[in-house]
Amino acid sequence: MHFNLQKRELTLKVVYYGPALSGKTTNLQALHAMAPQDTAGRLMTLETRDDRTLFFDLLPMAFRGRNGARVKLKLFTVPGQVIHDSTRKVVLQGADAVVFVADSQIAETEANKESFRNLRVNLQANGLSPDLPLVIQFNKRDLPNIRSEAELRRLAQARSTPIRPAVALRGEGVRETLEALLRLTWQRLALEEKLGVAADDFLTQMFARWRPPRPVAGGAS
Repeated sequence: MHFNLQKRELTLKVVYYGPALSGKTTNLQALHAMAPQDTAGRLMTLETRDDRTLFFDLLPMAFRGRNGARVKLKLFTVPGQVIHDSTRKVVLQGADAVVFVADSQIAETEANKESFRNLRVNLQANGLSPDLPLVIQFNKRDLPNIRSEAELRRLAQARSTPIRPAVALRGEGVRETLEALLRLTWQRLALEEKLGVAADDFLTQMFARWRPPRPVAGGAS
Protein backbone atom coordinates (compact mmCIF):
# COMPACT_ATOMS: atom_id res chain seq x y z
CA MET A 1 0.00 0.00 0.00
CA HIS A 2 1.22 3.46 -0.87
CA PHE A 3 -0.55 6.43 0.70
CA ASN A 4 0.14 10.04 -0.31
CA LEU A 5 -1.24 12.10 2.57
CA GLN A 6 -0.85 15.42 0.77
CA LYS A 7 -2.78 14.25 -2.28
CA ARG A 8 -5.06 11.96 -0.24
CA GLU A 9 -4.25 9.29 -2.78
CA LEU A 10 -4.05 5.59 -2.02
CA THR A 11 -2.56 2.92 -4.29
CA LEU A 12 -3.52 -0.71 -3.69
CA LYS A 13 -2.15 -3.83 -5.34
CA VAL A 14 -4.71 -6.62 -5.73
CA VAL A 15 -3.64 -10.06 -6.95
CA TYR A 16 -6.00 -12.64 -8.46
CA TYR A 17 -4.62 -16.06 -7.52
CA GLY A 18 -5.84 -19.58 -8.26
CA PRO A 19 -5.36 -22.76 -10.28
CA ALA A 20 -4.92 -22.83 -14.03
CA LEU A 21 -8.01 -21.96 -16.09
CA SER A 22 -10.10 -21.06 -13.03
CA GLY A 23 -11.04 -17.66 -14.50
CA LYS A 24 -8.49 -15.14 -13.23
CA THR A 25 -7.90 -13.43 -16.56
CA THR A 26 -11.61 -13.58 -17.34
CA ASN A 27 -12.31 -11.66 -14.13
CA LEU A 28 -10.08 -8.80 -15.26
CA GLN A 29 -11.59 -8.84 -18.74
CA ALA A 30 -15.08 -8.61 -17.26
CA LEU A 31 -14.11 -5.76 -14.92
CA HIS A 32 -12.54 -3.89 -17.82
CA ALA A 33 -15.73 -4.29 -19.86
CA MET A 34 -17.97 -3.00 -17.06
CA ALA A 35 -15.89 -0.10 -15.74
CA PRO A 36 -16.31 3.43 -17.17
CA GLN A 37 -13.61 4.23 -19.73
CA ASP A 38 -12.33 7.15 -17.67
CA THR A 39 -11.54 4.89 -14.70
CA ALA A 40 -10.00 1.80 -16.29
CA GLY A 41 -6.66 1.82 -18.06
CA ARG A 42 -5.54 -0.56 -20.80
CA LEU A 43 -5.74 -4.24 -19.91
CA MET A 44 -2.33 -5.76 -20.56
CA THR A 45 -2.15 -9.52 -21.05
CA LEU A 46 0.54 -11.98 -22.03
CA GLU A 47 -0.82 -15.40 -22.91
CA THR A 48 0.39 -18.65 -24.45
CA ARG A 49 -1.27 -20.39 -27.39
CA ASP A 50 -3.64 -22.32 -25.11
CA ASP A 51 -4.94 -19.05 -23.61
CA ARG A 52 -3.09 -19.52 -20.34
CA THR A 53 -1.44 -16.59 -18.66
CA LEU A 54 2.32 -16.76 -19.20
CA PHE A 55 3.51 -14.04 -16.84
CA PHE A 56 0.71 -11.80 -15.56
CA ASP A 57 -2.20 -9.60 -16.55
CA LEU A 58 -2.44 -6.02 -15.32
CA LEU A 59 -5.50 -3.78 -15.16
CA PRO A 60 -4.99 -0.30 -13.63
CA MET A 61 -8.06 1.53 -12.31
CA ALA A 62 -8.56 4.85 -10.49
CA PHE A 63 -11.51 6.33 -8.62
CA ARG A 64 -12.07 9.65 -6.87
CA GLY A 65 -14.66 10.22 -4.15
CA ARG A 66 -16.69 13.38 -3.67
CA ASN A 67 -14.47 14.35 -0.75
CA GLY A 68 -11.42 14.37 -3.05
CA ALA A 69 -9.96 11.06 -1.88
CA ARG A 70 -8.50 9.04 -4.74
CA VAL A 71 -7.94 5.29 -4.84
CA LYS A 72 -5.77 3.70 -7.52
CA LEU A 73 -6.01 -0.03 -8.03
CA LYS A 74 -3.48 -2.25 -9.76
CA LEU A 75 -5.16 -5.57 -10.48
CA PHE A 76 -2.80 -8.44 -11.31
CA THR A 77 -3.29 -12.11 -12.13
CA VAL A 78 -0.73 -14.85 -11.67
CA PRO A 79 -0.17 -17.86 -13.95
CA GLY A 80 -1.98 -20.92 -12.66
CA GLN A 81 0.45 -23.58 -13.84
CA VAL A 82 2.77 -25.09 -11.24
CA ILE A 83 5.80 -24.64 -13.52
CA HIS A 84 5.43 -20.86 -13.16
CA ASP A 85 5.60 -20.81 -9.36
CA SER A 86 8.59 -18.46 -9.31
CA THR A 87 6.59 -15.98 -11.39
CA ARG A 88 3.61 -16.27 -9.04
CA LYS A 89 5.87 -15.49 -6.13
CA VAL A 90 7.25 -12.38 -7.85
CA VAL A 91 3.82 -11.05 -8.85
CA LEU A 92 2.55 -11.57 -5.29
CA GLN A 93 5.27 -9.31 -3.85
CA GLY A 94 3.82 -6.20 -2.23
CA ALA A 95 0.22 -7.35 -2.55
CA ASP A 96 -2.31 -5.54 -0.35
CA ALA A 97 -5.20 -7.94 -0.96
CA VAL A 98 -5.92 -11.20 -2.78
CA VAL A 99 -8.85 -12.69 -4.68
CA PHE A 100 -8.54 -16.46 -4.81
CA VAL A 101 -10.42 -17.70 -7.89
CA ALA A 102 -11.48 -21.31 -7.36
CA ASP A 103 -13.05 -23.61 -9.94
CA SER A 104 -16.49 -24.76 -8.72
CA GLN A 105 -16.26 -28.12 -10.49
CA ILE A 106 -15.95 -31.01 -8.04
CA ALA A 107 -13.27 -32.56 -10.27
CA GLU A 108 -11.09 -29.48 -9.64
CA THR A 109 -11.24 -29.67 -5.83
CA GLU A 110 -7.69 -30.94 -5.42
CA ALA A 111 -6.33 -28.33 -7.84
CA ASN A 112 -8.05 -25.64 -5.76
CA LYS A 113 -6.57 -27.00 -2.53
CA GLU A 114 -3.07 -27.23 -3.98
CA SER A 115 -3.22 -23.68 -5.34
CA PHE A 116 -4.51 -22.35 -2.02
CA ARG A 117 -1.68 -24.10 -0.16
CA ASN A 118 0.74 -22.57 -2.65
CA LEU A 119 -0.74 -19.13 -1.96
CA ARG A 120 -0.06 -19.54 1.75
CA VAL A 121 3.52 -20.66 1.07
CA ASN A 122 4.21 -17.71 -1.23
CA LEU A 123 2.64 -15.20 1.17
CA GLN A 124 5.09 -16.40 3.80
CA ALA A 125 8.00 -16.39 1.34
CA ASN A 126 7.26 -12.74 0.54
CA GLY A 127 6.94 -11.75 4.19
CA LEU A 128 3.22 -10.98 3.77
CA SER A 129 0.71 -11.47 6.56
CA PRO A 130 -1.44 -14.62 6.44
CA ASP A 131 -4.26 -12.28 7.49
CA LEU A 132 -3.99 -10.26 4.28
CA PRO A 133 -7.48 -9.24 3.05
CA LEU A 134 -8.76 -12.25 1.11
CA VAL A 135 -11.95 -13.09 -0.75
CA ILE A 136 -12.58 -16.49 -2.32
CA GLN A 137 -14.54 -16.55 -5.56
CA PHE A 138 -16.07 -19.83 -6.72
CA ASN A 139 -16.26 -19.37 -10.47
CA LYS A 140 -18.00 -21.43 -13.18
CA ARG A 141 -21.29 -21.75 -11.28
CA ASP A 142 -23.03 -22.40 -14.60
CA LEU A 143 -21.35 -25.77 -15.15
CA PRO A 144 -22.65 -29.22 -14.10
CA ASN A 145 -21.14 -31.25 -11.25
CA ILE A 146 -20.19 -28.28 -9.09
CA ARG A 147 -19.96 -27.78 -5.34
CA SER A 148 -23.36 -26.92 -3.90
CA GLU A 149 -24.42 -23.58 -2.43
CA ALA A 150 -24.69 -25.28 0.97
CA GLU A 151 -21.06 -26.44 0.70
CA LEU A 152 -19.93 -22.90 -0.09
CA ARG A 153 -21.83 -21.53 2.91
CA ARG A 154 -20.24 -24.11 5.21
CA LEU A 155 -16.81 -23.30 3.81
CA ALA A 156 -17.36 -19.57 4.36
CA GLN A 157 -18.40 -20.17 7.97
CA ALA A 158 -15.46 -22.47 8.65
CA ARG A 159 -12.91 -20.04 7.24
CA SER A 160 -14.56 -16.75 8.25
CA THR A 161 -13.63 -15.65 4.74
CA PRO A 162 -16.00 -13.90 2.32
CA ILE A 163 -17.00 -16.23 -0.52
CA ARG A 164 -18.67 -15.04 -3.71
CA PRO A 165 -20.16 -17.17 -6.52
CA ALA A 166 -19.46 -16.13 -10.09
CA VAL A 167 -19.82 -16.91 -13.75
CA ALA A 168 -16.96 -14.75 -14.95
CA LEU A 169 -17.56 -15.53 -18.64
CA ARG A 170 -20.90 -13.74 -18.28
CA GLY A 171 -19.52 -11.06 -15.96
CA GLU A 172 -21.70 -12.32 -13.12
CA GLY A 173 -20.33 -12.02 -9.58
CA VAL A 174 -17.13 -10.36 -10.76
CA ARG A 175 -17.90 -6.85 -9.55
CA GLU A 176 -19.37 -8.25 -6.33
CA THR A 177 -16.12 -10.09 -5.65
CA LEU A 178 -14.01 -6.95 -6.06
CA GLU A 179 -16.46 -4.94 -3.97
CA ALA A 180 -16.30 -7.49 -1.13
CA LEU A 181 -12.51 -7.42 -1.23
CA LEU A 182 -12.33 -3.62 -1.15
CA ARG A 183 -14.78 -3.49 1.74
CA LEU A 184 -12.64 -5.95 3.70
CA THR A 185 -9.47 -4.04 2.80
CA TRP A 186 -11.09 -0.80 3.99
CA GLN A 187 -11.63 -2.41 7.39
CA ARG A 188 -8.27 -4.17 7.74
CA LEU A 189 -6.20 -1.15 6.69
CA ALA A 190 -8.33 1.43 8.53
CA LEU A 191 -8.86 3.38 5.31
CA GLU A 192 -11.84 5.34 6.64
CA GLU A 193 -9.48 7.12 9.01
CA LYS A 194 -6.80 7.64 6.35
CA LEU A 195 -9.10 8.84 3.55
CA GLY A 196 -11.89 10.41 5.56
CA VAL A 197 -14.63 8.43 3.83
CA ALA A 198 -16.55 5.31 4.87
CA ALA A 199 -16.33 2.17 2.75
CA ASP A 200 -20.05 2.20 1.92
CA ASP A 201 -19.93 5.78 0.69
CA PHE A 202 -16.83 5.34 -1.42
CA LEU A 203 -17.90 2.02 -2.96
CA THR A 204 -21.33 3.41 -3.82
CA GLN A 205 -19.64 6.28 -5.65
CA MET A 206 -17.07 3.99 -7.24
CA PHE A 207 -19.55 1.58 -8.82
CA ALA A 208 -22.33 4.07 -9.61
CA ARG A 209 -21.45 4.40 -13.31
CA TRP A 210 -20.49 0.81 -14.02
CA ARG A 211 -22.20 -0.98 -16.87
CA PRO A 212 -24.23 -4.18 -16.32
CA PRO A 213 -22.40 -7.53 -16.60
CA ARG A 214 -21.72 -8.65 -20.15
CA PRO A 215 -20.25 -11.81 -21.72
CA VAL A 216 -16.48 -11.95 -22.08
CA ALA A 217 -15.26 -12.92 -25.53
CA GLY A 218 -12.76 -15.76 -25.47
CA GLY A 219 -12.32 -15.79 -21.69
CA ALA A 220 -10.98 -18.96 -20.12
CA SER A 221 -8.15 -18.63 -17.61
